[in-house]
Amino acid sequence: MIFAIIRARGSNWNHACSLEDQKDWSRHAEFMNGLHAEGIVLFGGPLEGTDDVLLIAQADSAQQITDRLSEDCWSIAELLVTKSIVPWQLRLGSLG
Repeated sequence: MIFAIIRARGSNWNHACSLEDQKDWSRHAEFMNGLHAEGIVLFGGPLEGTDDVLLIAQADSAQQITDRLSEDCWSIAELLVTKSIVPWQLRLGSLG
């Protein structure tokens, strides 16, 4: 299944710092790159002009995504929180 995930800046996000200057940026980036390498996160990035991030992911269930994202140091530190995980049907284009 394919899912669209919206994550938002959490309560410990430092609005005075850029994305790359947030606490544990390197660990977070390494974790997310790992999810991409595993084929779980297919695409991801911030939504311009918002506090949100969009991820397109492939998994057996929304719970699998929730469980994996809970391991992210930014989730643990409440720098990012998951707002929604919804199944998504790709109707135009392809992931291949």
